[in-house]
Formats: sequence, structure tokens, C-alpha cells
Amino acid sequence: MRILFFNYEYPPLGGGAAHATAYILKSLSQHHDIQIDLVTSAIDAKESQEKISENITVHRIPIGKNPENLHFQSQKELLTYTFNARKYANKLVAQNDYDFTHSFFTVPCGILSLYYKLFHNLNYIVSLRGADVPGYSERFTLIYKMFTPIIKVIWQSAHYRVTNSAGLTTLAKKTSPKMEFKEIYNGIDLKPFEGISRKKEADKEKFTILCAARMTHRKGFQYVLDAVATLANEHPQIDIVFAGGDGGMSSKLAGQTQALGLESHVTFLGRYTKDDIVQIYENADVFVMPSFNEGMSNNALEALASGLPIIMTPTGGAQELVHDGRNGFIVNFMDAQEIAKCINLLISDSKKRTTMGEESLRIAKELSWDTAANQYYALYQKTREARKSL
Repeated sequence: MRILFFNYEYPPLGGGAAHATAYILKSLSQHHDIQIDLVTSAIDAKESQEKISENITVHRIPIGKNPENLHFQSQKELLTYTFNARKYANKLVAQNDYDFTHSFFTVPCGILSLYYKLFHNLNYIVSLRGADVPGYSERFTLIYKMFTPIIKVIWQSAHYRVTNSAGLTTLAKKTSPKMEFKEIYNGIDLKPFEGISRKKEADKEKFTILCAARMTHRKGFQYVLDAVATLANEHPQIDIVFAGGDGGMSSKLAGQTQALGLESHVTFLGRYTKDDIVQIYENADVFVMPSFNEGMSNNALEALASGLPIIMTPTGGAQELVHDGRNGFIVNFMDAQEIAKCINLLISDSKKRTTMGEESLRIAKELSWDTAANQYYALYQKTREARKSL
């Protein structure tokens, strides 16, 4: 079978969905009965093609990308991708006999899949990733009002609609209550974390809270700062590490840090690479993500794989990744006091940190990208079989 795949972000451009696409394609490359052409964005002004295996090719098209901001795509860049991707994909469709298309993100990629269904009779699968679901991000409130009708059409016309967590399914059903969604969770690559070795308690000088993700308002990291502000006098060894590219919130977090007098307790690492991951997670004692909304956080998965306790709000992925009281805590939204209570408990009880970390690692071992890819492969087979019904 041959598949035309759309995702406007792919490493080094993008965040969690980009890395999910890369891992899934790598696993799918083991299925030699499929051919996949991914149409994604370039970080420069040149078209390029890269074969990541004999049966999978990545096609990069220019979108006027600012190479200094790889983690955030502007509306103009998304519109440019949509236009250029359709133009480029038209050539691929003329050259190859595709069985169907697969789009990560309802908008803008699902618009492309809808186009090829209407004009080329190609079924499609659409993978919902988070921000493409109405209500997910406050930043897109006005955009959701504009695009919800087309989002519902894209979902309705898809052969399969896939979410990456039960929480995201629940949110999507608020827009389309009667629609069915398949859940395929993100996976985690355990290999990079196999060599993690944390310092013994007696040798530790700091208690490090890791907040790793793109720095956006939606992540709720401002409440971690408020929580630590109430603990710093009693626990002078407490430290926060913010690791991730800027999504519009870094300067605000820096300003809040200064206003709270926490400069000596906070480190901003900025954007990091795969080579930095092990050291970042190895030096942490707890992972905190009080997000307003998630699909399935790759950073939380990395925290699991590194054997960290996790403090997380009851958003997408929480029920799959955090067993409250066993490998971490589920806290209320926007509740710095509850975050502080949980952090204080972990500071005071190193044995609990250890047992929670061990449980996180156990949960991580049940998740893999091969599992996710094999679930997609099963959907691919069913979608191909349905091609004759169009």
C-alpha cells in the first residue's frame, strides 16, 4: 500500500507531534509492504527529499520559516505550508498510485486530506494532536470559532479519527458528541534513558524540579514558580529547571522569577537537543507539568522513562501516565498551593521519590512507539480495504 502523509512539522522543526511522526515512521519502516511519502516543512528556502528507509521518504517544502524559531509556527507559515504542500502533493499524486492519505493535525493538514478525498477519491485518516481540537488552547479561541465548522467536516469525512489520549477524546467529543474516535497513545523510546544514574541522597546539593516543554502559557509553569516561592525559605536547596524552546512565555516566566525573588532558584536552559535529554532528566528529582490542556505529553513520557515522580493536572494523558499516589500526583488546575504541598512531600520523603520513580519506569515499559505504529498499521490495512467503496 502507498500512503501520502501530511504533517507540517518534523524534526528539527516542531514539538511533540513532530517527534511522534518521526518515531512512528521509523517503526513503520519495518513493514515492507507499505510506501510512505511525508510532505513536511523545510527550515530553509529549498525543497529537499530524504529517504529515512527504503520505503519511507520525507519531502521538505519551503514555508518561509524563520530558522531561529523552530518550535512555533505562525499563521502565515501554516497558510504557506497548506498552499505549497497541495502544489507539491499534486505532483506526487500524478506520479504515484496512493491508497489513502494520513494527516497529523486537523488544521491545516486535514484540509489537504479532505481536498484529496473530494478531488482524487482518496480516503484519509486524521490524527488529532491537541491544538487542532476546539477548546484546547486559549490562544486559539477566536480561531476555533472560525474553524470549528471545517474541523467538524474534516472529522466527519475521515475514515478514522485518531486521538492520542482519553482526555483528548473527551475534549473532541464536546465538539462532536456522536463521533467515534480511535485512541493510539504516544510511545516512548527507553534506550536513551537506560544509562541514567542519579546521585545518592547524601551527595545531593539541590532538589531539582524539572519543567520540560515548549514555554507556552498553556503549560501552567507560572504556578510552579508560585509554589516554589512558598517553599524556598524552608527548603533553600530547591531549584527549578525550565527546559524547552520559547512559545511566547519565556520572558514572562523570567519576569515572574525576578518579581518573586527566585533568581537563585531558577535556571532557564532554553531549547535542547536529543543529546541533552539524559543529563536534563538525570539531574531532576521530580517532573512537574500543571498544563491547562495536553494531548499526550512527550515530555511526561520522557519523565516516566527516566524514572521520575510526576506532578500533573488532570488533562490529556494524565490518566494513562500518572497513577495518583503511586508514581506521582494529579493536582487541580491553577493550584499553586496543591503543587507546593506535593513538592514538599517529595522533598521530605526520599523513599517515596524512589518508589514513585520505580513505578514510573514500570509504566513506561508498557508503552512503545512500535505499539503505536502497529496500531496505525492495522488502521492502514482497514483503510486500504475500504478504498473500493469510494
